[in-house]
Amino acid sequence: MNKLSTLLLLLFCYACTPNANTDISLYQVKRGDLSINLTEEGELKASNSINISSPAISWRFGNLKIIKIIDDGTEVVKGDTVIVFDPSEVGKAIEQSKNELAIAQAELEKNEAEQASKLEELESNFKITEISHRISEINFELAEYEAQVTKKEIELKLKKAKISLNKAKGEIQNTKKIQHEELQQSLLKIEQLKNKLKEATDALKSLTIISPASGIAILTKNWSTSNKWQVGDQTWSGNPMISLPDLSQIISTVKINEIDISKIQPLQKVEIKLDAYSDTVFKAQVTKIANLAESKNEKDKIKVFPVETLIEGTSPKLLPGMTVSCKIMINEIKNELLIPADALYSEKNQHWVYLKSGSSFEKKIVSIGSSNSDYIIIKEGLKEGDQLALSDPFTNKDSKNKQDEL
Repeated sequence: MNKLSTLLLLLFCYACTPNANTDISLYQVKRGDLSINLTEEGELKASNSINISSPAISWRFGNLKIIKIIDDGTEVVKGDTVIVFDPSEVGKAIEQSKNELAIAQAELEKNEAEQASKLEELESNFKITEISHRISEINFELAEYEAQVTKKEIELKLKKAKISLNKAKGEIQNTKKIQHEELQQSLLKIEQLKNKLKEATDALKSLTIISPASGIAILTKNWSTSNKWQVGDQTWSGNPMISLPDLSQIISTVKINEIDISKIQPLQKVEIKLDAYSDTVFKAQVTKIANLAESKNEKDKIKVFPVETLIEGTSPKLLPGMTVSCKIMINEIKNELLIPADALYSEKNQHWVYLKSGSSFEKKIVSIGSSNSDYIIIKEGLKEGDQLALSDPFTNKDSKNKQDEL
């Protein structure tokens, strides 16, 4: 009778227990090392580089329009032509300056001739006035024995002749001063036009940009198009357009969210993966952390801190401008019980796993520690060797399949 009661009780409990799906993957709890890391997208750039900029020319020569530019990533030698800008506007300015200079020089020659003729006339008149004055002096000397009235008349004529002589002399001096100022202004105008012509000539030469050194030419982006510079684009004076990076030292710049920046420390190890060569990993370490935050983009208010990492060694694959994945090693915790993230379930502040027990599973409450995207440290509730379900074993498999079919 007791055996029968026991059997009935077991059958009742089994009927009331949810059916566990035994056709699921298992994980055996074991000890291991947990790497805490932070992965963000970054971009490569050279630690040192030479910038090639558009020429610094006057706005009078119009816009700088590209008519020739080397391809991005081209290997150049010192002295190679890398950019050519449209010379038409500068050419017009040169022709205009030449014409203005020729006209100014012709006007100067004309003025010099006119001034010489006028001065010659004034000097001739001065000599005549000087002779008249001398005659008046002689007449006055001979008038000693003339009547008083005649003598007075001669004396007045002498005074008049002296006034005329002084006037003629003053006119010559004033004319020379005026002519000197006129000549100086003409010469100054000519000098200005010569400088203007030289500026235009120098600007024409500067429209052909040559490489100051050998290296790989990396084109910068045109901010107005978000594409790299190309034929037909217009730029402004002194704008950096090409960089010649020093490929012996390549760094990766990555922007870290402000909530994570406290985790980043100098000399932390970093793994760099190129988007173009995802199977290749480069080692690096954090070398610089920005003190000030900046906006991630114009559309939102998220703040980020630029962080630089120096890549170890060199490789032809490492080129400035390439997009990379930067995995920064925040911490590494040794010899802890680890389970996969798929094996843990959470609700509010409670965490549990499904522990294999015989031919079924039981819900086991656990206490967790640090984690990464793949594994979680178990502080309490499990032991090494325990087997866990990697999916909920009490999910109604048939119901789930029907929902998937719908």
